[in-house]
Amino acid sequence: MSIQKTFLLPGLEKQFGFIQKQLNSKIQSILVIGSSSEFVADQMIKIFSNNVELIVEDYESLMNSKIVLGADSKVKVSLMNFEITDFDSASFDLVYAQASISLTKRNKIIKEIKRILKPTGFLCVGELVSLTKEVPQFVKDTFDSSDLLPLYIDELDKYYQERKFEIIAKDDLTSTLKDYYLESVTLLSNVKHNLTDKEKSFYKKLLSKVSHESNVYLKLGGDKYIGFIAMFLQKGD
Repeated sequence: MSIQKTFLLPGLEKQFGFIQKQLNSKIQSILVIGSSSEFVADQMIKIFSNNVELIVEDYESLMNSKIVLGADSKVKVSLMNFEITDFDSASFDLVYAQASISLTKRNKIIKEIKRILKPTGFLCVGELVSLTKEVPQFVKDTFDSSDLLPLYIDELDKYYQERKFEIIAKDDLTSTLKDYYLESVTLLSNVKHNLTDKEKSFYKKLLSKVSHESNVYLKLGGDKYIGFIAMFLQKGD
């Protein structure tokens, strides 16, 4: 049983639509970062490049990615730390991350992304952001439990500019979050009733994480404090 066979990520299909508007030709190599990004990687290989790699950070995600993609997929899936990959410097024309690097170790991940991007390579990132400078404790607890450290929305541009990225385009996709969490709740409810005990154990971490985040966003008022921004950036000197 596989859980994710579509754009079931914050930003949904709109972040992929966003990058389609920015890229209008084939490119050589793409790295997709993050679990539940299998469908993104699959679409990348169909539309943009014959060389697409996907990295995830834990064994559970690795196994799920292989199941979702299937044995015939041309996407290469690997288990790596996002901040210390095995790739050579200047390996990729594009790195794509959809809600996967808004983490406490973001600084190290961005440094690694710059290393593995080609000199004029691109980064398409979807960032969970805080809509207010300070967030209430229940939202902070949710961030902490998922190892998230969202940037304040008004400081997002400065963050990437200080790291020598040129901002080419940006889109506010906060409106997708309600649909994302509603779809997640529905899907996970259906999945729970169809999983074996062994599969429930396998997906326990993911089920618990998404269930908690959905409850905070949909029922406890988290929508007032959590946003989502897509950015298309080019590596500078």
